[in-house]
Amino acid sequence: MRSGAASKGRPTAADVRGALAAATAALREAGCESPRLDAELLLAAALGVARTRLHIEPERSLTREQAARFAGLLERRRDREPVAYILGTRAFRHIELAVDPRVLVPRPETELLVELALTLPRGARVADVGTGSGAIALALKQERADLDVIATDVSADALALARANAARLGLDVTFAEADLLAGVSGELDAVVSNPPYIRDADRPWLAPEVARHEPAGALFAGEDGLDVLRRLAVEAAARARWVAFELGAGQAPAVGELLRAAGMARTTAHRDLAGIERVVVGER
Repeated sequence: MRSGAASKGRPTAADVRGALAAATAALREAGCESPRLDAELLLAAALGVARTRLHIEPERSLTREQAARFAGLLERRRDREPVAYILGTRAFRHIELAVDPRVLVPRPETELLVELALTLPRGARVADVGTGSGAIALALKQERADLDVIATDVSADALALARANAARLGLDVTFAEADLLAGVSGELDAVVSNPPYIRDADRPWLAPEVARHEPAGALFAGEDGLDVLRRLAVEAAARARWVAFELGAGQAPAVGELLRAAGMARTTAHRDLAGIERVVVGER
C-alpha cells in the first residue's frame, strides 16, 4: 500500500516519480548528456512497460524486484555504458536492431547514407562494407526490397549479430566475413560503408560511452583516420559505378580526392542535420 505522502503526490524512492528524480540526479552527476531521458528508458525497461506509462502513472509503486532491476540498469549507465547496450536494442530508420558490444551503436547521422542509397536504380547490387549490426544493409533491404544487398565485415562476432537481426526482421541480405570487398564476387552497382574513421589521437577526447564500451576496431583508423578509407576507395571504385562513404568532420575533401584518384569522375559531399559534411558520394 502507498504511504499517505505518496498518495498526496510527494515523490518517494518507491514510486515512479521519486525513482526518476533520484536516477536523473545520479546520471547528471555521472556526466550523462540526457539524464532524464536515460532514466525514463531504463525505468520503463525495469518495469516492462512503455515509457509513456511513466507519465500516466507517476505515483505507481515499484516492487522490490523492480527497484532492484532498475538499480542494476542505473549502475551500468552510471558507468557510461550506452543505453542501447543496456536495453539491447536500437531503432534505426524503420527497423529495430539488436545491439551489444560486438558492434557500434547505430547513429542517426548514418541514416543519411541510407537515404542517398535509396536513389539507386531498381535491382541494383549493393555491398555494405563493415556492416556491424547490419543497420545500413537491413534498412536498405527493408525500404527497397528490389535491391540485391550483400554485407561484409571482418568481425565474425559482428556478423553473427547482423545475421540474427536479418533473421528476426525477415530480410534477405547476404553476409560475408571478409576484409572490405574481398569476400564479394561478381559485379557491383554500388558500395556503401560507414568505416572506421576516427584518428587514433582523438581517443582521449571521445565520450566514455564510445571510448570505454564500443569496439575499437570499428572506430579508429590510424593517424589521420583515413587508413581504411584509403584502401576502400581503391577497391570500391574498381568494383562499382556509385559509392557512398560516411566520414568524420573535416574529412570530406581528402576522401573526395581519394575517390577521384581512384577513378571516380565526380564526387559530392552531403551534410547531415548538424551541417557536417558527413557522406561523400563518388560516381563514374
